Amino acid sequence: MFGPDFVWGSATAAYQVEGAATEGGRGPSIWDVFSHTPGRTFNGDTGDVAIDHYHRMREDVALMADLGLGAYRFSISWPRVQPGGGGQLNPEGVAFYSGLVDALLEAGITPVVTLYHWDLPAELQDAGGWTNRDTAHAFAEYARLMAGELGGRVRMWTTLNEPWCAAFLGYASGVHAPGITDPVAALQAAHHLNLAHGLAVAAIRDELGSDVTLAVTLNTHVNRPADPGDPGDVDAVRRVDAVGNRIFLDPMLRGYYPQDLLDDVAHLTDFSFVHEGDTALIHQPVDVLGVNYYCTGIARAHRGGARESSTTHGDSPHSPWVGADDVELPPVPGPHTAMGWNIDPDGLVELLVRLHHEYRVPMMVTENGAAFEDEVGADGIVHDAHRIGYLRGHIDAVRRAREAGADVRGYFVWSLFDNFEWAYGYERRFGIVRVDYDTQARTPKDSARWYARLVATGELDPLTP
Repeated sequence: MFGPDFVWGSATAAYQVEGAATEGGRGPSIWDVFSHTPGRTFNGDTGDVAIDHYHRMREDVALMADLGLGAYRFSISWPRVQPGGGGQLNPEGVAFYSGLVDALLEAGITPVVTLYHWDLPAELQDAGGWTNRDTAHAFAEYARLMAGELGGRVRMWTTLNEPWCAAFLGYASGVHAPGITDPVAALQAAHHLNLAHGLAVAAIRDELGSDVTLAVTLNTHVNRPADPGDPGDVDAVRRVDAVGNRIFLDPMLRGYYPQDLLDDVAHLTDFSFVHEGDTALIHQPVDVLGVNYYCTGIARAHRGGARESSTTHGDSPHSPWVGADDVELPPVPGPHTAMGWNIDPDGLVELLVRLHHEYRVPMMVTENGAAFEDEVGADGIVHDAHRIGYLRGHIDAVRRAREAGADVRGYFVWSLFDNFEWAYGYERRFGIVRVDYDTQARTPKDSARWYARLVATGELDPLTP
């Protein structure tokens, strides 16, 4: 069905799982600052302890091996290995990731490194964060240094995870760190994240040569017009696509910003922060496009009155947007996950086939999963049939996309563990492994055993674990 070379894995992010926020020479990140600011996260939750992966790493790798994972996608905490975002690396921080890589390799699991999953060193934010061009150059140097440390053992490197969220949730809606609400700052951040990607790809290739797989992971959106026969709604989809997808896809994979995006935001900025030669620096060859997918959205022309939103908390994968004040994103019909996101595997087929036809780059689904209201059964196990159904439907969508010609080479379930779910704190559980936050005990859910069997057999049926 998928073939022996198809990569089956799972994924996490450093701030969501590691804890040990002040140990081992780690400096503060923007998420430390944000989560410690009253009112920013549910219940005032922070990642100070998270699921204590920093201290339980070997136990966690053993669990991955028990599930038969072929790959583990994790992120490096930039402030753990380079506390201020510049200068020499912190040996104790590097040693943690070196030990993790060694443990994975010993267990027969391929390490897949993400260099940036939103935890910018706080010192760089004090200097402007991603609105400051210098941050892109600092990131490239950090990438080069870590490639030098781990490159002999790590063959797949991802520069950025979901730069759209870092730019637009962090700088436009402010529901993610650093909590800024300035649409022009969001556009500046998007460009400097693009630049950071291109500079980092060049730096890693310079350090490691051509025998390395380089990737970037985007949360590419699937939006549909509320009324396909209404030209205003069709144009609303185009506008949201420009600022949600093509603002990253086109400069990274084609070497230019789309003209309609520039026209849409011309009343906000003239893009003078894009310097001559920047798009050539951004447009570096990548070997894999990581695709994160959870749900679909609806876009329509704003018809007056109160504006409808697809989410009450602003961190849907389909909001906010900038430069399109006459566009709104109404709620999407269910069924929904605990995040309020609709369940639509067909959207993943549509997305993968579109990306294949328009960009002709190999892909991996680097995040896909669902939060549900898990209940622990009398036997101590979470019997999460809803999550199994979600995963099965979306993995079958990958199969259908491949049959339609899309070059999809791997799938990573989000997430391996319940963990700190950003602004939602610990209120939402995405893991296929349950974590008791009081004891830190890990217990595989039914979905974990189901996924383990899928990895072992390559067969989707049946639905039961």
